[in-house]
Amino acid sequence: MEELDLKELFQIFWNKKLQIILIVAIFMVIGVIYSIGFVTPMYTSYTTLLLVKGEEENAKSDSITTTDLTLNSKLVSTYRELIKSKDVLRQVISNLNIDVNEEDIRNHITVTSVEETELIEITVQNEDPTYAAKIANEIAKVFTEKVAELYKINNVHVIDEAEVENTPSNINHVKDVVIFAFIGLVIAVAYVLIANMLDTTIKTAEDVEKLFKVPVLANIPLYNFENGKGGKK
Repeated sequence: MEELDLKELFQIFWNKKLQIILIVAIFMVIGVIYSIGFVTPMYTSYTTLLLVKGEEENAKSDSITTTDLTLNSKLVSTYRELIKSKDVLRQVISNLNIDVNEEDIRNHITVTSVEETELIEITVQNEDPTYAAKIANEIAKVFTEKVAELYKINNVHVIDEAEVENTPSNINHVKDVVIFAFIGLVIAVAYVLIANMLDTTIKTAEDVEKLFKVPVLANIPLYNFENGKGGKK
């Protein structure tokens, strides 16, 4: 009985294959339109900073102790918040002379620390790839100066400067089309199943047997008498 049900289910989908293909194709087109016309391209640039021993400490000792590493690890969390502070962002806006709100910059900044290291990565997203790189590099510069001012040490160094990326980081046409195609397939399957549940017409002898619980002894074929040939219609 299970095998029969699976065959029936397959037959239902096979009979509706054109509708399924059409629905999936429509959603794929919607995916292309959405990806190209409605998604604002955003460009991402990042700069990497390294926490090291301060110059004064280096003068006293040439080796890095476990205490130094532990202190730097604790400073990473503090530095992450300092990078996104109003003082730093306002100075960045002033230095670059750009017309942008500090909150807008903060919302497009991601500060992460590389696990098990003293590395901090500053990532900036912007609609203009050049501005994304400029803002990232200026944040690193202002932040380094701010650390020297507040902590009286120079223990932050730029490892990788931000570069201009000409490829949008938030757009993947293939991925968008695949996602919309999958949504279309799910909707198509749901449509076929619901349509089949609501369809109460009798199509086969098996439907009669299931409905009335009696065997079908014979069936009468439908002939086309209009053409006078007496063939099946």
